[in-house]
Amino acid sequence: MPLLPRRFERLRAVLDQRMADLTVVLEHVHKPHNLSAILRSCDAAGVLEAHVINLRGRTPTFNETALGSQKWVELRSHSETSATLLQLKERGFRLVGTHLGVEAVDYRDGDYTGPTAFVLGAEKWGLSETGAQLMDQAVFIPMHGMVQSLNVSVAAATLLFEALRQRRAAGVLPSHGEGLPPELYQQRLFEWAYPQVAAWCRQQGRAYPELNEDGAIAEELPRTLRVRC
Repeated sequence: MPLLPRRFERLRAVLDQRMADLTVVLEHVHKPHNLSAILRSCDAAGVLEAHVINLRGRTPTFNETALGSQKWVELRSHSETSATLLQLKERGFRLVGTHLGVEAVDYRDGDYTGPTAFVLGAEKWGLSETGAQLMDQAVFIPMHGMVQSLNVSVAAATLLFEALRQRRAAGVLPSHGEGLPPELYQQRLFEWAYPQVAAWCRQQGRAYPELNEDGAIAEELPRTLRVRC
C-alpha cells in the first residue's frame, strides 16, 4: 500500500527536529524497562541514535514502555567501553558522565549546546573506572530526599531535556532538518517511510530509490516488493 501523504509529512516533521550531535551512551544498562524508557526519552528529545555497551553477545531487549521508540531511535550496540567512547571523542562529541567525584558539577552548570554524549552506567555500579576516566565532564543531579540517585532512565531524561532547554535558549534547536547532514536526512527518511524496501536494498547492496515530494518511490520496484510497501 502506498505511503499516505499525511503519514509522510508526519515523518518529515519529526525528522526535521532530529539531532545527530546529541546522544546517550549506556554502559551495562541492560534491563528492558530501563532501555525502553531511555529510548522513549531519546525519541521525545529529538535524539537520532543512542549507544549501549553491554556484555559481549548480549542483545538489547525492550518492553511495552518503549511504545515503539526503538523503531525511530537507532540503538547501536558495542562490547567495549574504551573504544566506543574514544570513537565518539574522535567524532567531536564531548563526553558528559553521571559520576560523583571531586570535579563533578551540578548538571545545570554544564554546556550542552555543542556535540554532547551523556554517558550513564548501571544504577548498582555506575560508570566503570575506564568510563569515568574518559569523561570530559562529570556531573551530578542534586538530590533533596533520602535516596542518593535517580533511576537511570529518569536521569537520562533529566539530562536530555536540560540539553534541549539550553539549545532552545541558544537558538540552535533544529526545526527544518538542519540537525542532520542532508545525505543522512534522506537516508533516514527513506528507512522510516519504507523499512522493508530499505532492508531489501541493503541486502541487494544497492542505493535507496529516490522519493518524490509526496513520499512515493520514484522508481519501478519488483512486484513482490511493491505489495509489501
